[in-house]
Amino acid sequence: MESEVNRPQQQEVQHQAARFTLGKQSSLAPDRSKDLSSGKVEEEVIDIDPRVRLMYLTNEGDLEGIKELLDSGTNVNFRDIDGRTALHIAACQGLPDVVQLLIQRGAEVDPQDCWGSTPLADAVYYKNYDVIKLLEKHGAKPPMAPMHVENAREVPEYEIDPSELDFSNSVGITKGTFRIASWRGIQVAVKTLGEEVFTDDDKVKAFRDELALLQKIRHPNVVQFLGAVTQSSPMMIVTEYLPKGDFCAYLKRKGALKPTAAVKFALDIARGMNYLHEHKPEAIIHRDLEPSNILRDDSGHLKVADFGVSKLLKVSKTVKEDLPVTCRDTSWRYVAPEVYRNEEYDTKVDVFSFALILQEMIEGCPPFSTKPEREVPKAYVANERPPFRAPPKHYVYGLKELIEECWSNEPFNRPTFRQIIKRLDDINYQLAQKRRWKVRPLVCLQNLEAMLKRHRSDQSSCSPSIRSTR
Repeated sequence: MESEVNRPQQQEVQHQAARFTLGKQSSLAPDRSKDLSSGKVEEEVIDIDPRVRLMYLTNEGDLEGIKELLDSGTNVNFRDIDGRTALHIAACQGLPDVVQLLIQRGAEVDPQDCWGSTPLADAVYYKNYDVIKLLEKHGAKPPMAPMHVENAREVPEYEIDPSELDFSNSVGITKGTFRIASWRGIQVAVKTLGEEVFTDDDKVKAFRDELALLQKIRHPNVVQFLGAVTQSSPMMIVTEYLPKGDFCAYLKRKGALKPTAAVKFALDIARGMNYLHEHKPEAIIHRDLEPSNILRDDSGHLKVADFGVSKLLKVSKTVKEDLPVTCRDTSWRYVAPEVYRNEEYDTKVDVFSFALILQEMIEGCPPFSTKPEREVPKAYVANERPPFRAPPKHYVYGLKELIEECWSNEPFNRPTFRQIIKRLDDINYQLAQKRRWKVRPLVCLQNLEAMLKRHRSDQSSCSPSIRSTR
């Protein structure tokens, strides 16, 4: 009789100790080597507890079988020995119909397994985007940000509370994931990282690297970093907002610029880049210098922006990509040939890009605008350069020679930005002198006409007797 009384308790212990081992496992499990792709149910499944059977049927996507078990009273929120529920399994397998059914039948949306993973975290890990949207619709909370710290003292000083960012009137700006938001009474630009960052360690590292760079930068010709959201999802980078937009859009509207305007803008870019290259103790290579990554402020000056693929130049004096650069990373029209060849490179790659931007200002069209973008780097490697079609008078006082030196095929032959600034200052001075000489004769003529006008006015105001005497 005693054994009969204890039998249900023994069965309950066995049921609670059950572990679901078929199909994809928790996104946070320390060992997922036992993951199975097929998830076929073995013959002994027919004898197991209905609650564990629910998980097997969920893995198979058997909607009718799941309904039958739930109708018979099986607990939809049953957890196995690892704290996994049927909703975890459906999220891993990417089964939105099953997810919807389980939630309709009362499944908890955010249960955590023994490793702290939720169904949404599992769906993000396995890139099941339909399930992600469905879970978020039903109130699932996003997984912990990859940069989250447990100790409050470790929260970065630049951390921004996401509740302070107002996106109610948000619109997309420039390229990529930048949007306008309101923050503490001002408009800011916000770069948001999507849920794919949770499944891509390289993107998390790139985010960390970009933050590390932005914290070091303070210059009037470089976009200012204001803060970041790193302790919650989605993670964000917040910078100053420049309402004039990017330089690419400006060049499309304006076309070819006058030499005076081109030199003025070139000096803005060169000063910002010189600051980055002379940064201590490590130089900063932008590596993605192009018109869409240069912004205009309210005064019309330019600021260098977007350091997503920038590099710190350490003691080695050169860097090399771990993987070949792709078109997704940057525009091929402005990339130096050594980057395309996946060779070691230094700050001179930015000088090459600068030359192409300066020529574009004067020519009024992007480099090799008639070539498909994929073909442009091949032309650079073959030592071809965009043609000079503008009238020679637009390349005044050695401007053409400067461009040609900056896009030299040999990086060591390219000047530094400190040298570029000096030469541009000289050209700017010559242009100012030329304008002054043009204006001076005109002013003299205007002064002479004014004197004659006053003289005639004086004569007409004289009395008749005086005029007759004369």
